[in-house]
Amino acid sequence: MTENNHDTEQPEERAPKRVIGTPSPATSGSLLGTGRDATAAPSAGTAADVQVPGVVPQDEATAKKGERYSALCFAVAALAGLGFVVSYVVFQVGDIAKTQVSNLALGGTLTLALLALAAGMVTWVRMVMPKYSMVQERHPMASDPATRSYVGETFMQGAAESGITKRPLLRRSLLLAAAPLGLAPLVLLRDLGPSHTNFPGKLRHTVWGEKTKDGKPRRLLVEGTGDPIRAADFNSPGGILSVVPDGYEHDLNALAKATLILIKFRPEELKSGVNKNWTSNGIVAYSKICTHVGCPAALYEQTTHHILCPCHQSTFDAADGAKVIFGPAARPLPQLPIAVDNEGYLVATADFAVPVGPSFWERGDAEAEARENGATQK
Repeated sequence: MTENNHDTEQPEERAPKRVIGTPSPATSGSLLGTGRDATAAPSAGTAADVQVPGVVPQDEATAKKGERYSALCFAVAALAGLGFVVSYVVFQVGDIAKTQVSNLALGGTLTLALLALAAGMVTWVRMVMPKYSMVQERHPMASDPATRSYVGETFMQGAAESGITKRPLLRRSLLLAAAPLGLAPLVLLRDLGPSHTNFPGKLRHTVWGEKTKDGKPRRLLVEGTGDPIRAADFNSPGGILSVVPDGYEHDLNALAKATLILIKFRPEELKSGVNKNWTSNGIVAYSKICTHVGCPAALYEQTTHHILCPCHQSTFDAADGAKVIFGPAARPLPQLPIAVDNEGYLVATADFAVPVGPSFWERGDAEAEARENGATQK
């Protein structure tokens, strides 16, 4: 016989539905669930309703407005964050144009997400949370007389035990040993640069403007081997060489400003930015020192004629006077005037027309340069 249990069945209990981001009903009085008795009924008021000395509750209308503003900022931050992820997937890098678009998309969406998140948090604090009036207590800074007396006695005891007052030879030799250390900063400051007034003008010139001992233009040598370069031998379009001045192959101070990159072009590839009077049969010489912070810009992409600095990705168009097309560099790589001597070797006909290296070098003392030029003319 089958028993009928329909009358004895208990109704099925179901957990109340909750919205994501809200505490459970049992612990609505405490976010951590331990601040109050879970069985106690939640208070009808809020934390801002409790009168605490020094705490001024926020006006409810202002708090509601701040809540809406903060929520709007957080929604914008969420959309911008999703836009960052989408931009990473959609905008791929490759050539310069694609890389620029990718950087703008990623940087723009990430910046908007962080700014919106910060704005929402600030609005939350300023318009929703209560105001606090706090007083910092200040106590006397001086120690009590007993402590001062103890420190004085301890100091005098240490001085007596060290013998610094009793043994003048030790005291005087210690002062003698410490004296040179006081002069050390004067010597170390010398490394900041020459002290003479013509130093800014020195940065504007390189050894390419100097003649050799026999009065001839200075030849271009291959870096590393020191071999002179014949224009007829350097005839492959797209070829590149790192070049140093004749007579200064191992002078690091000179090479810091005078190192070149030599690039061979077809005549039709040269654009208006290149001074063709300073070239020789499609061979162009540019400074190897990046105009951003002075790194060696020696990476060359033959198909696009782009010179790349590996430090901060400054990119220069070698076919158009080494103009900046990407990165933080502020000006083109200077071009060096070159020609061919009687023996067919490449030589420098003059110095760079503009300062080489980082742009801040050219912001030196113009007055010092004028004094230098005046002294040269005299």
